[in-house]
Amino acid sequence: MTDWTWQHLGRVHLIWLAIAFVVGLIVLEVRSRGAMTAFLSQLMQRRLTAQASLARTLTRLGLVLACLVFGVLALMQPTARGETATVTSGEANADVLFVLDVSRSMLAVDASPTRLARAKAEIDNLVKQLDGDNVGLEVFAGRAVEVCALTMDYAYFSSVLQTVDTNSAGRGGTKVGAAIKAGVESFPQGDGAKLMVLITDGDDQDKYTQDAAKAARDAGVKVVAIGIGSEAGSTIDLKDPQTGAVTKLMHDGKPVISKLDAEALRKIALTTEGAYIPAGTAAVDLASIMQSHVKPLIAAAKANALRPSSDERFVWPLLASLVCLLAALWVGAGAGSVPERESARTKMRTP
Repeated sequence: MTDWTWQHLGRVHLIWLAIAFVVGLIVLEVRSRGAMTAFLSQLMQRRLTAQASLARTLTRLGLVLACLVFGVLALMQPTARGETATVTSGEANADVLFVLDVSRSMLAVDASPTRLARAKAEIDNLVKQLDGDNVGLEVFAGRAVEVCALTMDYAYFSSVLQTVDTNSAGRGGTKVGAAIKAGVESFPQGDGAKLMVLITDGDDQDKYTQDAAKAARDAGVKVVAIGIGSEAGSTIDLKDPQTGAVTKLMHDGKPVISKLDAEALRKIALTTEGAYIPAGTAAVDLASIMQSHVKPLIAAAKANALRPSSDERFVWPLLASLVCLLAALWVGAGAGSVPERESARTKMRTP
């Protein structure tokens, strides 16, 4: 496995759960044997119970642990280091990265139920319209955080999307440039259909946004920028989920004014040859945006796409996990019925 790379290295910590689970099984086995010894002699245990030998039991539990460990390795999504296959233009998939603003102003209720909830619902619906394309998710406020790497597992993407909230980025503010820069780094190297769907509602506090847009253009990434909010500026009304009371978002005793920097978003779209959609404070109709802007950009990029695709290796640890599971079942079944064997030997000794 030295020539493998891991797409989700952080999942290696699931091995600790597997070890804890097997240790728990060992503790239960030891307690069971101790309780049996307290009531029956070794001879009677062999005659009355179908208990496997200690060596067989430990072998079975070892195989269970190996099954779980190999399963975790498969979940880490290994790929062969440096081994890629060139995908022809007819087979090429697009990489679509959603970059979602999760600053507190996205809790405003001018788009029901909130801007953030509506954007998440529309993104989920939009993804369902994609046909075999890779999707990823990045959230940002004062910093950018990748929460879902590019994947074709739409169910996994949807589950991650549902967990996103205003605490996902961990820092207040709105830095669009940092989000674009981090998003560009999420795409694979080389040619391919690369599209970034940027959804934001506030002032851009990043002075390097245009530099980030140029870097995106140079990397072949087109940006569809969707602006939510008012260009004139407006206060942010927040609804308490418990009481239903609506209050204004405050800072230093003053209402926070959310002002959409539409001009900056237009420049981003123009620089990357993408598109700018001023959604305003109305509900975001990403379905129509998909048809009018996203799909044409994907189709145009696919027409000329020759991109490397990583050689997946998850099938090998998955196969090893299955073999260990079958071996554990075989070892467990091989214990047989001890009382029956003992009875058979007794009958043979009886004249």
